[in-house]
This record gives sequence, C-alpha cells and structure tokens, in this order.
Amino acid sequence: MKLDISVKQNFSHRKSLILQKKYQMGFDKEKALEMCNNFCKNTLMQTLEIEYIDAGEGFLVAKMPVNSRVHQPMGLLHGGATVALAESVGSAASLLFVNPQESEVRGIEISANHLKAKRDGMVFGTAKIIHKGRSIHLWEIRITDESDNLISICKLSNMILPKRKSGL
Repeated sequence: MKLDISVKQNFSHRKSLILQKKYQMGFDKEKALEMCNNFCKNTLMQTLEIEYIDAGEGFLVAKMPVNSRVHQPMGLLHGGATVALAESVGSAASLLFVNPQESEVRGIEISANHLKAKRDGMVFGTAKIIHKGRSIHLWEIRITDESDNLISICKLSNMILPKRKSGL
C-alpha cells in the first residue's frame, strides 16, 4: 500500500517516515517475541519463567507458571510475582514502540488490584496501551488464568529516556 503524496505533506517528516516504515515492513510478531524473550536471559523474568507468547500492534502477552517458586507462605500466587509479571510485560511492550538502540524504558509507577487467588497452573499477562506519548507510556495489564478468570488488574506508567552511553 503506497501513501499518497498529499497525505505525506499533512504529517511532519518524522510521522511520515514512521507511516512509511509501518506500511512497508508491517509488524513482525515473531521478531518482537524473539526480542522480548531474549531480554529475559539472566534476569528476574527467567527466574520466574516468564515467556512472551503473543504480540500485536498495541498489545503484548506473556505467561508465567504458578508453582512453589512464586507462592507466598499460604501456598497462593504471591502478589509481588504477579506485579513482576505485569511490569515485565508492560515494560517489554513499551520497547516495541521505541528503538532500543536509542531509547530506554523505565517503569515509574505501577498499581495492582488482586482479585482472585491462584494456587497452581498458569497465569497470563496481557498489556494493552492506554496512552502512547513521546516520553510516557501508560499500560493496562490484565492477569488472567487458563480459564480467562481475572486474577489481577494492573496499571503501569513507563518513562521513555534517551539511551545512556556505556559506562555511565
């Protein structure tokens, strides 16, 4: 699909380049999932066995097993593990909107409401963009189980910063 030249003139140069890239390349789901899963190596995400399983324009999904590694003393999914899943998927989702060679993502605020207990099985975190600005991204992350029961609902604000030079 080619962009009409008159449409290009109505956008700033930067927006035009973004639109051209989108229409020429499209969203590469497999590449996005590979990038997100590669970022997990030797991190908390690997420890919690978080795996990114689906992506699209404006959303990202990850799964995490619920077992004794993520339980609190009562044998239930720990709220902190749930929030770690939410922040991981929301932060990775922001990375899909920026150039990781030029920008860094920092979570600056997260809130969570835990609605249902979970003892075992799998939970899924689905991050959907609410606001995408130049410097702030706001995400809603729904944590559900295998039966699509809502376990927790979270909100994450990410700040987008210029990447620091090595050694700083």
